[in-house]
Amino acid sequence: MSQAGFRATYSAWTDRTARWRVAGALPSAGPALLFGLRVWAAVSLALYVAFWLELDNAYWAGTSAAIVCQPSLGASLRKASFRMIGTVVGAVAIVVLTACFPQSRIGFLMGLAAWGAACGFVATILRNFASYGAALAGFTAVVIASDLLGATGGANGEVFTLALTRVSEICIGIVCAGIVVAGTDLGRARDQLAAQFATLSAEVTAGLSNTLAGPTGEETQSTRRDLIRRVIALELIIDEAIGETSDLRYRLRGLQAAVGGLFAALSGWRMVANHLELLPNDQRKREADTVLRNLPWELRSAPRRGDATPWTADPLHLRRVCTAAVRALVALPADTPSLRLLADGTAEALIGISRALNGVVLLTASDQGVPQARVARVRVPDLLPALVNATRVLIVIGVVELFWIATAWPSGALAVTWSAIFVITFSPAADQAYTSAKRRLLGIILAAVLAAIVKFAVLPGSENFVSLGSAIGLVLIPAGALSALPWQAAMFGAITSWFIPLVAPENQIIYDTQQFYNSALAIVAGAGVATLAFRLLPPLSPAFRAHRLLALTIRDLRRLPMAPILPTRARWESRVYGRLSVLPEQAEPLQRAQLLAALSVGGEIIRLRHTGRRIHLSADIDAALEGVARRQSAIATERLARIYNALDALPGVGQKAPIILRAQGSIRAISEALVRHAAYFDSEALR
Repeated sequence: MSQAGFRATYSAWTDRTARWRVAGALPSAGPALLFGLRVWAAVSLALYVAFWLELDNAYWAGTSAAIVCQPSLGASLRKASFRMIGTVVGAVAIVVLTACFPQSRIGFLMGLAAWGAACGFVATILRNFASYGAALAGFTAVVIASDLLGATGGANGEVFTLALTRVSEICIGIVCAGIVVAGTDLGRARDQLAAQFATLSAEVTAGLSNTLAGPTGEETQSTRRDLIRRVIALELIIDEAIGETSDLRYRLRGLQAAVGGLFAALSGWRMVANHLELLPNDQRKREADTVLRNLPWELRSAPRRGDATPWTADPLHLRRVCTAAVRALVALPADTPSLRLLADGTAEALIGISRALNGVVLLTASDQGVPQARVARVRVPDLLPALVNATRVLIVIGVVELFWIATAWPSGALAVTWSAIFVITFSPAADQAYTSAKRRLLGIILAAVLAAIVKFAVLPGSENFVSLGSAIGLVLIPAGALSALPWQAAMFGAITSWFIPLVAPENQIIYDTQQFYNSALAIVAGAGVATLAFRLLPPLSPAFRAHRLLALTIRDLRRLPMAPILPTRARWESRVYGRLSVLPEQAEPLQRAQLLAALSVGGEIIRLRHTGRRIHLSADIDAALEGVARRQSAIATERLARIYNALDALPGVGQKAPIILRAQGSIRAISEALVRHAAYFDSEALR
């Protein structure tokens, strides 16, 4: 080929590649641009209302509108509700704090730092938008305090008026953002959540059916681990759906139970798969086929991946199918403990699927037959990360306050405010805290540069609100659009959120360059100190947090064999589900498997101890399970084997026969897990 021909071919290829890239970017560019316009409209409306009401710091209304705006309707409304709650709580806290220390500057500042630390602690315990609301309660108090404090700190008597004004400004921004978002987005989170529940239920059911139909292996294990991650991700979608539809707030307990059902289904599937691997080929095929024949065709033909429309279209029918299958499996005449274990494990998995389908029913149909509860369960898997974050917040706010007092920096209050905003907001992000804070810090620096350009080069020529809106739109629209895309979303999100307070538009804008640069320096310095704190006082590492979650679980497990009053299986499962949901993404696959093993072993211990009382073997079973409590899994397995053989000698007639088989099935499930994960069950637990 000649050089000219090569150039022509290369040019055609690059043009085609560029067109492909543009075509691939267009589907996401449209929604992103719409989001940028939505942010600009919400901020403009909030500023207009605040100017019309002649509020002192109208830019707080615009700032709140920018922060509340999210790419989806549910996320925006949910964040708005928690921002409003957090704002009110923070305002009340600063009023109370001022009343407690009316003449004590040091007491007031120490109380402010302690309140920030307490909010950081609660924000780490809570999840998603509730965590944001707790964080907001912390730094809202600091924001209001920054208007109260003099050059060296100390409160004055205008706290109630300032708190009321600031809450009004923020609430105006929240309401305006809600109006704009609700008027431009119909919301799809409820349908997406129902589709996710249906898809996950179908895939777990298909995986269980495939495990019974054929050999198991590494592919099945990796599939289960991927499903665990997807089940954990449902929490955020539930939050968004609640934001869109207020009635789901009263069904949160039912949706949490549906998530727990998926975990239970995965646990039952794991138990069945692990047991099948240990059986001889002929016995495995015979007993697996027996269980599989008791599954209705709707469950055996569930799609492994892809379209799960039938599961969304008629969840009530599928729930009835699962219930009928569970009854058939429980009543299955099993002649061996192995078959009894497979039937019961499959039944437990289908019970979990039925609970997950309850979630689909709550979202797509009526609440027929679905238990309701208004109070959601708050799980606290581990308190140590929250204590570490609270300590960091206390130190950061205290250090910046001391620096401010020592230097009498006029903009020191602003530095305290932004250090509190950064350190409280990003602490719950755990190992991602430093990275997130660093990107947001870069975004604030860029926002300060853009704010300087707009304020001193563009706004001086503006004569009305239309000109002001057009000027801020030059930054907010592209920044908002880019924040909705994956690339550097945190940095552009910071520009979107904090551009308005840097410009500080008011009814009468003050063009004071020295004041602007002092304020910008204080903001960057406060955010920079908080970012540096995440490097100097880092959060607990993912490996350490995963180890602690496993150690806490094994500690709780070892209490079950000796507990005079056994917890219910639901309570035990809920405790382990909470730890599964916060297991770091970087956790090893073996650690996820160990946590699931502890989940199933704990449930089987509770069942076996209850069964032991019915067959008058409580003392023997408790003595055998004592090995689990004493980190002697080999001894526990040996003693359980003796009980298993002793049960074989009992007469297998009458009502005792199924009870004996189930007891033997529980013994086999416990023993297989103890052998497979002996190192974990014999490991050191936290005291």
